[in-house]
Amino acid sequence: MIDDALAEARRNMEKSVEALTHDLASLRTGRASTGLVENLQVEYYGVPTALRELALISVPEPQLIAIKPYDPGAMKAIERAIMQSDLGLTPNNDGKIIRLQIPTLTEERRRDLIKTASKRIEEAKVAVRNIRRAAIDDLRSFEKEKMITEDDFYFGRDELQKLTDEFIEKIEKIGKAKEKEILEI
Repeated sequence: MIDDALAEARRNMEKSVEALTHDLASLRTGRASTGLVENLQVEYYGVPTALRELALISVPEPQLIAIKPYDPGAMKAIERAIMQSDLGLTPNNDGKIIRLQIPTLTEERRRDLIKTASKRIEEAKVAVRNIRRAAIDDLRSFEKEKMITEDDFYFGRDELQKLTDEFIEKIEKIGKAKEKEILEI
């Protein structure tokens, strides 16, 4: 019983960390990254499609993202999606490849990005704590139904706290790495 609850909590916490990593990858830093645009939704023949499914995305230079559509007819739709996104990037189209020049970040923009990253990091911590709370509730209900003893409940709660601390630490490491990346010139 306790092992099942702990395993489920671990899986859910891993999903929260994975979601945070994915979320932070879309934050623009001073360096080009395919993560900025690969999940951008493009209206392709009336169907919202991720850009990574429509084009080859590469980073030929540290400040440049190159997007080569598999179908040249998707060029306009891709440009439109980039313009409508909150990336603040202007696509340059030569007929075959769309180039996105990544400007260096101003100090003010870096501070804004750090605030945004901090907010997302805090949301991930809250998600992990909510998972812990739900698991403790499960353990408590197991105890009330006499499926586990009171000692087992306390043991499970302590193990759950260790698990929570482990994932909070992972989240903080990810956050520090992203902050360092944003501040890097």
